[in-house]
Amino acid sequence: MLEQQTAPTIQSEKMDWLSLAESLGSQFAAREIEADESDLFVADNLARLKASGLATAGVPIELGGGGVSYADLCAVLRILGRYSSSTALAFSMHTHQVMVPTWRWHNQNAPVDGLLRRVATEQLIMLSSGGSDWLQSGGTAIKVEGGFLLTARKVFASGAPVADLLMTSAVYDDPEKGATVLHFAVPMTAQGVEIESTWQALGMRGTGSHDVVLSNVFVPDAAIALRREQGKWHFIFHLISMVAIPIVYSVYVGVAEAARDRAVQLAMKRRTDEHLCCMVGGMDNELMAAKLALQHMISTAVVSQPGFETTNQIMTGRTLVARAVLNVADLAMEVAGGCAFYRKLGLEKLFRDVQGARYHPLREDAQRKLSGQLALKWDMSSL
Repeated sequence: MLEQQTAPTIQSEKMDWLSLAESLGSQFAAREIEADESDLFVADNLARLKASGLATAGVPIELGGGGVSYADLCAVLRILGRYSSSTALAFSMHTHQVMVPTWRWHNQNAPVDGLLRRVATEQLIMLSSGGSDWLQSGGTAIKVEGGFLLTARKVFASGAPVADLLMTSAVYDDPEKGATVLHFAVPMTAQGVEIESTWQALGMRGTGSHDVVLSNVFVPDAAIALRREQGKWHFIFHLISMVAIPIVYSVYVGVAEAARDRAVQLAMKRRTDEHLCCMVGGMDNELMAAKLALQHMISTAVVSQPGFETTNQIMTGRTLVARAVLNVADLAMEVAGGCAFYRKLGLEKLFRDVQGARYHPLREDAQRKLSGQLALKWDMSSL
């Protein structure tokens, strides 16, 4: 295990973050394979990301971080995805939890500077349950003197073994307003918080996406950051969609790039014919489609404000990226031929890992419904 170090104080203009990601990624590949074969969390890789300063890179310079741009962080995640799928995906969950308050600090003058300073100075790793909770949330919050007692099981919590703060929510049966979702942060060391090792999965096996179980965890009233109506779209989810989804899908484009390159390497050892050339060309078409859709998502996130129209653009891009990267993986297996079935050649792992692109919100049916509702000019205030 790499000894934890204090992150270097680095101004982004003095650091080539993309080259750093390339260098670290090449070091991560071996541990990624070990984690995949043994269902182990890529703990050492996350420790190296902290030691390099990348874990605090998105925090504004004024608050002690690297001040790296949103687009550059997406590029970092895409590079890491080429080398270590699990490391990149687990890291994307922390990264978007940094970039959401960073956006609010830059654009709303929101009082999130305390959290961001803590991330920078204490090198906090944040854990998200948002993808599995989404608009409905899960778990119960019972009102007690001075706060709430929380009981919940949060699944798919990527990066759980090294996380410091769980950014999550639970449902409170408000006697006046009805089902109300409370948002808050819970220290992973708080009494009643446990990690249940459940992560034995098809792919992304090194992400440590275990269940986090909350059993009568006390959260004080002052720690409740947001209250919203259960099941309804709220500004915070438009913001999360805008910021988080391009970051997460940057990882999958990186995995697809790695699958494409590996398939071509394997195919070049075979006798080339026109059919093989056509398959490789088709694979490159799909990869280009993924890149273009991802770039649209990133550009939208950089220049837009959160809202239904922006969410529609982001989630449409998410559907297009997911389709394309899955097609790249399918074609990569065809291009490589029967040898792709051997685990030692690495392509089947990439094929498995990219399947995760199917499952992050909004899944395609929900995205198409939202797009249709907007196109038909439904009253979105009721959604």
